[in-house]
This record gives sequence, structure tokens and C-alpha cells, in this order.
Amino acid sequence: MASELEVRLKTATELGTSDAASAVEQLKGLVLEDGSNDTDAVRIKEQAIAQLCELYIKQGIAQGLADLLTSLRTFFNAIPKAKTAKLVRSIIDSIAKVPGSTQLQVDVCRAQVEWAKAEKRTFLRQRIELRLASLYLQVKDYPAALALIGTLLSEVKKLDDKLLLVDIYLLESKVNHALRNVPKARASLTAARTAANAIYVPLQLQAEIDCQSGILCAEEKDYKTAYSYFFESFEQLSSLDDPRAAQVLKYMLLAKVMLDQADDVPGIISSKAGLKYTGPEVEAMRAVAQAYHDRSLQNFQDVLEAHKTQLVDDGVVHAHLNSLYDTLLQQNLVRLIEPFSRVEIAHVAQLIGLPVPTVEAKLSQMILDKKFSGTLDQGAGCLEVFSPAASDAVYPAALDVLDSLGRVVDTLFARSQKVVA
Repeated sequence: MASELEVRLKTATELGTSDAASAVEQLKGLVLEDGSNDTDAVRIKEQAIAQLCELYIKQGIAQGLADLLTSLRTFFNAIPKAKTAKLVRSIIDSIAKVPGSTQLQVDVCRAQVEWAKAEKRTFLRQRIELRLASLYLQVKDYPAALALIGTLLSEVKKLDDKLLLVDIYLLESKVNHALRNVPKARASLTAARTAANAIYVPLQLQAEIDCQSGILCAEEKDYKTAYSYFFESFEQLSSLDDPRAAQVLKYMLLAKVMLDQADDVPGIISSKAGLKYTGPEVEAMRAVAQAYHDRSLQNFQDVLEAHKTQLVDDGVVHAHLNSLYDTLLQQNLVRLIEPFSRVEIAHVAQLIGLPVPTVEAKLSQMILDKKFSGTLDQGAGCLEVFSPAASDAVYPAALDVLDSLGRVVDTLFARSQKVVA
């Protein structure tokens, strides 16, 4: 029986290079066939499932993988639970490799959670629910993600599964960060680190923890510490040849730019580790560093437009680049108005190449923030810049004298009380 299955698997594999549709049908027939489920047969069927997943991924048929998962339930009942968990998670991972299949993954995970509940497969259900919560994060359904994470946490704490706890806390930190709730994100990350200290943590998971630590440090404007965390994460992912290393390298370069060390960016990119991940992510940050070095707002806007996917669509980078753009705008405005005591706002807008309302709003904000002394004459459309007033030492000196007199009076009063006594 096993030898016959091996022959059929070999035939279908060879056919896959020329006629993928026929190969898929043959592999499905082999996998779904009711027959012997001894050790050899199960091993061959596992190989056939892996081949079938690869063919579906190449063809981009995510629905075929979802249907396969449902069709295999009879086979799952005949094999050990550990193998079932491995196969189910492997097929869900295969669906994720098909572009635009996020919503289908959500539906598949929900269906598998219900099946796992019915079959009383707690271990598998908890891991699929964790995957489902991460998918909710991707589709920005944050309340559903937090609700599912809360339920999972209460269950897993009782089981004391430390590794799963680390994953759940880390995901909770990411969801809270997406909701801009940095204190809760920091608390969840601390809980993940505490759980991780008690066990051996896989290198990939440790890299994720370091990356999340860097992101939260960057939120608190501690870019130096953030860079250190990103560097640690990058080295770990790079050693595993994980493609996510390119994204972490982008965060490293962002931290350098935010530290006003944009000149270091080309050196990092041209290093041995940086050259390995040269691509759109890295080129986008190189362009940002160059625009920042040139102090050019127009170049900065052009870079954001040209690399929209890498910069604007990445929430972490976009938030910090907005702050960077604001800093650049302030620096340019201060430099432009420095020679003037009174200047038309329209002239400043023309010099900086931005719309008048934008420049006017920014100047008023800078005046309120005491970036410079001045006032806006909106009737005449002008900005009046005042010379910084020299600090008057009379008032602080008068306050010091009064303070000294107060201490003298208190001392004399204390001595008079002693005399009376």
C-alpha cells in the first residue's frame, strides 16, 4: 500500500511541472483516499499535502487551501493530535502566502476554532485563536483582537504555558500600540519579558520582543535606546535569514535620522549586513536621510510620495516622519524669517514653497510655542518679528530681597518668643 502511494506521489510531483491542474487532482485523490493510515501511509500523505499546498500557492488559489483544510477532517481524526496541529497550522501558513487572502484567513481560523472546540482540541484551538487575534490586528479590528486576547490570557495563565503567554502578551502590546495606548503596550511588553525570562525563547520570538521594545522606546522619543533594540533584533533576524530583517533595518535607519545622525545612514546601508537587504525599504530610508541632510521640504515630500508603500503605509515610520517633517518646517521657517522684522506671509510661503494657510497656521503655532517672539497681523497679511527682550534682573533681585527679609523676620520672631518665655 505504501509503495503504491509513493509511486502515485512521485507521478503527481513530476506532473506538477507541466500540468499543475492535473497534479492537484491526483494529489487530492491520494490525500483524501480512505484506506490504510499506518505510519508510512501517513508520512506519504503528509508529503502529498505539502506538495498540494505548494501548487495552490503557485497558482494563487487560497480558497483551494481552505477547502482542503475542511476535507481533511476525517484524516485528522485518524492521526495523532500533534500531527493534526502541525498540519492545520502549516495549511493556514500556506494560505497566508497567497496575496490578498487576509479575510479568507480570518474565516478559516474562525471555522477551525469551532471545529477544535467540538473535537476538544484545546492546544490547537488556543494557537489558532492567537493567529486569529493577530489577523484581527492586521485588518484593524482592535476591539475583537483585545477581547480574544483577554479570553486567551485567562485560560493560558491557568495552564502556565509560558511560551504561549509570551506570544499573547507580545501581541497584546502590538494591539495597544496600534491604539496609541503606549502605557498599556509597555505593560504588556514587560509581562512578555517577565514570562520569557523563565524559559528558553526561540531566536525569532526574541527578535520580535526586541523590535517591539525599540518601537515603544521610539514612541517615547528615546531614539538612542530604540536603535540599540532594533540593532539586536536585526542581528537575530539576519542570522535566521528572515525577510523581516529588512523592515527592522528600516527602523534602525529611522532611529539614526531622528537622532540627527543622517550622515551615518549611507555607512550602515553599505555595511556587509546592510548590503544583504538592499531593496525598496532601505532605499526609501536612504532618500529620507538625504532629504533631511539637505534640509529640503520639497525633497522630503517627493520622497514620501515616491515611497508611499514603505513610508506612509507603515504606521511606525509615518508617525515619526510627521514629527521629522514638522521639525524641518520649523527650522526652515526660523531661518527664512531671521533677516526680517516685518515680512508678508505670502512672501515667506513663496520662499518655502508651501500654501499660505499652511505657513500661517505653522507660524501662529510657533509663536504660541515660543519658538520666536512675534505676532501675526492678519489684516495686512504680515508677520512682525520682535527682537528677544533682554531679561530684567530687577524683579528676580527684588524677590530674593523679600525672601531674605521674610527669613529675618521669622528668625527675630523666634528669638522674641524665647525672650518672653
